[in-house]
Amino acid sequence: MKRLWPTLLLLIITSSLYANPLIGTKLPNLVLSGDDGGRLDGSAWSLEESLKENKILVIFYVDPDVKDKNEEISERLDKRVFPAEKVQYLGMINMDATWLPNFAIASALKKKQEKYPATLYLKDLTKKAVKTWKVADDENDVLILNKKGEVVYAKFGYINKEEGDKVMALLEELVKE
Repeated sequence: MKRLWPTLLLLIITSSLYANPLIGTKLPNLVLSGDDGGRLDGSAWSLEESLKENKILVIFYVDPDVKDKNEEISERLDKRVFPAEKVQYLGMINMDATWLPNFAIASALKKKQEKYPATLYLKDLTKKAVKTWKVADDENDVLILNKKGEVVYAKFGYINKEEGDKVMALLEELVKE
């Protein structure tokens, strides 16, 4: 039994190190406007504005160089079609994380907006979300906020099928609330 405790303690410490510190927190307000970015039409956007709609927020914070990394979960969400009055999708592009020119990214975003009209696409020109929210830079991050604005899911990187199943189940539960 004495040998079991150090192993158990190490397991607890290790698992807590890998838990995302954003879970259970409310993200600070983030404003994208002017030189920092904003909506595709150039207008400003803020997290506070989106939270006022009292919807579940599914946020994809994406480096264009790894834009396809979580395409599978995006397609699953698109096929499931959660009610627009309950779920809002945000596609926030970390435009400062790539060598690609902004005009090329903006053009691709307009096409994405046509393909996914329920998603609000945003440009982060200065990595403001990385600095404000502490999300991963140069990655494909997925955050889910409940209607209260609390982070209930955060993943920095690839979401495999098993984890994608958990994401879908979580959203199903949140929509019922």
